[in-house]
This record gives sequence, C-alpha cells and structure tokens, in this order.
Amino acid sequence: MEILGSIFIATVWSGHPVGFDLLTDGDRQFVAFYDADRKMTVGTRPLDRETWTFAQPEGVWLENRGRLSSEVGWDSHNSLTMAIDDEGHIHLCGNMHVDPLIYFRTTRPRDITSFERIPAMVKKNEDRCTYPVFMRGPNRELIFRFRDGKSGNGVDFYNVYDAETKTWRRLHHAPLLDGLDRMNAYARMPEKGPDGRYHMIWMWRDTPDCATNHSISYARSRDLIAWETGAGQALNLPIALESGAVVDPVPPGGGMINMTQSLGFDDQKRAVISYHKHDENGYTQAYCARLENGEWIFYKVSNWTYRWEFGGGGSIGAEIRLGGVQAEADGGLSLRYWHAKEGQGIWKLHPKTLRVIGTYPPPKNQIPDELEQVTSDYPGMVVNLRGARGSGTRPGEQYLLRWETLDRNRDRPRERIPPPSDLKLYILQDN
Repeated sequence: MEILGSIFIATVWSGHPVGFDLLTDGDRQFVAFYDADRKMTVGTRPLDRETWTFAQPEGVWLENRGRLSSEVGWDSHNSLTMAIDDEGHIHLCGNMHVDPLIYFRTTRPRDITSFERIPAMVKKNEDRCTYPVFMRGPNRELIFRFRDGKSGNGVDFYNVYDAETKTWRRLHHAPLLDGLDRMNAYARMPEKGPDGRYHMIWMWRDTPDCATNHSISYARSRDLIAWETGAGQALNLPIALESGAVVDPVPPGGGMINMTQSLGFDDQKRAVISYHKHDENGYTQAYCARLENGEWIFYKVSNWTYRWEFGGGGSIGAEIRLGGVQAEADGGLSLRYWHAKEGQGIWKLHPKTLRVIGTYPPPKNQIPDELEQVTSDYPGMVVNLRGARGSGTRPGEQYLLRWETLDRNRDRPRERIPPPSDLKLYILQDN
C-alpha cells in the first residue's frame, strides 16, 4: 500500500498498550483513545478536513467506590470500542476488566459533545464486565457482547438494541457461553462465513493462569439465536464444556492460548480453525482443524523445534500468531504465521491434505514497512496499529491509526513512564 498522507490527532498515553478505536461513518470519522493524561477521549473530523474536535465523557460517583473513572490504569484489557446506531447515535464502551459497565451514548446524532453515561443496559449481570464488542446482526440490528465474570469463571452475554426506544434487551434467554463457575470461554466474535451462517470458535480456561486454556470449540448459527455443532446437532443454551461443541480436547497445559485461535474457510467453504498446541515431542506447533462431512479432521502444519512455555496471569505478549485459512486464486490455501523465533510468512497449503507445499509472497496491499518501525528513542517501545471500521472510505483507500507504547507488562505498574507518543491517522491507498 502507498501512504497518501497522515494527520496528527493528539498525544496519547504510552506506558502500556491498550486498544483504541477508529470508526468511519459517511462523511465523518470518529476516534476513541486515552490521551496523555490517560483520560478517555473521543475525537471527530469531517473526512475532507484535518482538524479534529474532542470531547471527554465523564464518569459518575458510585456508593462506597468513589468515582467510576474514565481514566485507564495499567491494564491492557481496557480497550475502547464504538458503534453508531440506525439513528446516528454514537455508543462508546470500554475501560473495563471485571468492572461495572462503563457505557456512554450521545443524545444527539453524531455529536460527540452530547455523550451521557448510561448506568445500565439490562440492569443485570453488569458489575463484572470485560471484553465489550459491538457488532451487527443478520437484520442489521446492533448487538453488544461482553463477558460477565473473570478469567476462569465467567459467561458471555449478548444484548440487542432497539434504536426507537433506546433500550437494550438480552438476545438470548441465557448466556451464550457459560463456564458454570468452573471456567470461562475465550471466544472470537461470531463471523459470517461464505455459506451465509455465523461461525464462532472459542477455548475454555480453568483459572487466571493462561496455561490452563483447553478444549478448542466451535458452533454455528443462521440467526445468532439457535446454535448447532458442526455435525448439525442443536445446542441448548447456555453452551458449556459438556454441550458437545468441543473440536479438539487439548488439555490444560497442552500449549493453547486464547490469543491464538483463528477461523477461516477453504475452497469448498468448509470451516477451518487454526491454533497451536504442543506436539508429541513437546514442541509448540501450528495445527488446523477442518470440518469435513460433519467431522473435525486435524492437520499438523508446522515443523518447528521450539516450545512456547507460557503461564501466569495478566496480559502477555504473543510468541506465535496464526491467521485464518483463505482460498486463493491458484487453487491453494493460504495461512499467515508469525513466530518470535522462526520468523513470519504465508504458507501455501494443499487444499486436500493441508500440507505446506510452498509459500505465498507478501500481498501488495500490506501495510508499508515504515509504519511498523519504532521511531521513539525510548527503550522498549513498540508500534500499535488499528484500522478503521465502518463505511465512508473512497475506493481503494484505507485509514490506519498508529501510536507507540511500551510493550505489555502483565498489567503491572511501571516505575518509569515514557513521554506521551503521537497518535496519527494514516491514509493509505492500494497499489
């Protein structure tokens, strides 16, 4: 991709990485971030101008707890997420890791100066929220997903929004995923596949120790309401470990971690899950599980001689990343990988055996290398990138947020803090 230009937004907190959000809607753009003083901040600009307008939603006072802060602490879980409903109102949620719901909505369409805090959505199970995500359902309804509970003991709830009444209700009569007080699910958001159905993958974790991830699982749905296994068997809600949705019963300590699980589809529109686990020799390898005639078939993809030995709580950095399998024009399947010791690339997989038969060159529309290079002189800094969601971009044009921070520190405070870094919006064009 070619860099057409960049726009300075603001200086931002750089003590640790935490997710920002960038949303394009028609002729306007919205950004949510933590400023240099850690305050939750929203900015907006018309797409034909480089000047930003900013607002900072305020928190509230809670009995016996003091102010519910809209300032980020040291937790890399506390990402920000936005959505715009059918009436044009902006929804903003975030800065939560097992915390009471922090949710704002504008009282006037697309007006960031009109944010007000909404204390509750459905007034139940909203005191221990984590991982907020907005999405659109099959009829374009606005849906909100979050975890209630903590690592090792939690459930996943989905709410659906009524833009006319400005109210939320549960999408399901029960949690979609429930650890039954013994574990919690780390799930990817349901993704609409080439077959028109929604597909969802997740793994379970028994405790806050990330080494206790186990049992990668799968379910699919046509409407996000009724769910079934890959074999077509109906799943009653909530879906638990014993429901029959497990794909690969990798045990705790078996080398799976929730940050590395991806969903893809092959040339026959079959679901393929890519993940890693330890092999028979104790090395951590990339695997694919493919749904073939209602049965999951497993394929070992890599042949690495390295074991990623991870454990403990808090946010940690990845040593292995795997993308989702994609069908390519030459008949092969592609699978992106990144390995801290073995490098990175794109494998070419045989469409029948899923064996590595070559590699694909980097795509022409990849992010320019210069944007991934650290420019700060402060030791230990890393680059953070976030692409835009929503409509409004010109053909072939993309938007990208870029800022620099120190790397993850298992959510622990640091004694020394780097100076604030520049948050910039880059405008990119396909070559």
